[in-house]
Amino acid sequence: MREPLCDYMWYRTPITGVYMSADTPDSKDSIKQENLRLKRAVEELSILNEISTTISSTMELGTIETLIIKKCIKHFHVEQAAVMILREEASDNPFQTMIREADQSRVAAPYRLDTQLTGWMLKHRQPLLVNDLQTDERFQAMPRDGVQVKSLLCVPLFKKGKMMGLISCFNKKGDEGFSEEDQRLLSIIAAQSAQVIENARLLEQEQMLTRIQEEHRLAAEIQTRLLPKAAPSINGYDIAGVSYPAKAVGGDYFDFISIDEHRLAFCVADVCGKGIPAALLMSNLQATIRTEALLVQCPCECLNHSNRLLYRNTEANKFATLFYGILDVNEHSIVYANAGHNRPFIVRGNGEHTELCTAGIVLSMLEQFDYPEDTCTLAPGEVLVVYSDGVTEAINELQEEYGEERLWNLAKRLRVKKADDIVDEVIKEIGLFAGTQEQFDDITLMVIKRM
Repeated sequence: MREPLCDYMWYRTPITGVYMSADTPDSKDSIKQENLRLKRAVEELSILNEISTTISSTMELGTIETLIIKKCIKHFHVEQAAVMILREEASDNPFQTMIREADQSRVAAPYRLDTQLTGWMLKHRQPLLVNDLQTDERFQAMPRDGVQVKSLLCVPLFKKGKMMGLISCFNKKGDEGFSEEDQRLLSIIAAQSAQVIENARLLEQEQMLTRIQEEHRLAAEIQTRLLPKAAPSINGYDIAGVSYPAKAVGGDYFDFISIDEHRLAFCVADVCGKGIPAALLMSNLQATIRTEALLVQCPCECLNHSNRLLYRNTEANKFATLFYGILDVNEHSIVYANAGHNRPFIVRGNGEHTELCTAGIVLSMLEQFDYPEDTCTLAPGEVLVVYSDGVTEAINELQEEYGEERLWNLAKRLRVKKADDIVDEVIKEIGLFAGTQEQFDDITLMVIKRM
């Protein structure tokens, strides 16, 4: 095709390359359309370049995504935009809003996707463009009361072919509505943003896990400091105790409390649950018992008062078992009360064992309960064993429990050893019994032997 002689009288369209006269009405319309397309293309390239630069920056991922959503609000001329992450475990409301931004001059409250809309996205896994939600035949069953969303453009986020979330724009300003070009551009933005959004989610999980681990480490450190640093040294007696939590922190504890020169209070407790909540209740119980042990003279009164205090200051589903005793080294006797705890036993000199059966209900079950108490004696060479259910309920690969009988028989064989050795051997035996089976409950053991 021969080019025209006068360039100023002719116009070559940049898209088609066709020469047209600049003086005709058709040519003026074409020039205007081409200019609009050029302007739109420049704007698209600009926002894509800005987003690409933002994603590759060193800013925090949450800040990056906020900037991306703000650019979507500005470029698409919408009232609000949001990134939502798919949570597969939440069947009733599978999408959780991660980031939401809005034009504050036009939006009074956050817009949300109806379950029909999210269901459509989950089913079809493709962009959704709606310019009149009230009349759209696909969503006629939606409730209309209080509907704020008039138009909607929603694009799925994919990572390695798996849908991980949505980018949504709500309520296009003006009368033109969302266009196919808007849908195409938002799909490109979604493709660029998917990885960084996934990284943001993973980083958030990692940071949360790090915080939890640090909290557990501090709680475990505090809890370790609350346990006795060493067993008391009493003439004529050999005493030892240990506690191993199933998690970083546990709900078991043991304690020794010196009442006077010839009396020693001791206890082993097991708080319901595991982890931080159990550890908090355990600390509360320990403080209560230590206070009551110095205020009252007998185990039953100590448990009566402690039970009442715990009932009034803990939740209804929180409770604890506790064995509490007072050793009188002059009388070689033990006065004790038991709040629903495993029954301790004494290995006698002839190798037989005697269980301490007197007991009441667990602490914090009822506000008022009178705990019974009883007395036993220790002859030379006899051993008192107090333990939590983590000892007898340890499970092996065959799902068999260690059980009380194994503990009785082992204690009988070990009765001639020192208290520390008895504790060590019992813990070792439980470990061998469990094998590769993970410890699922706290293990606490106390041994008091008369020499």
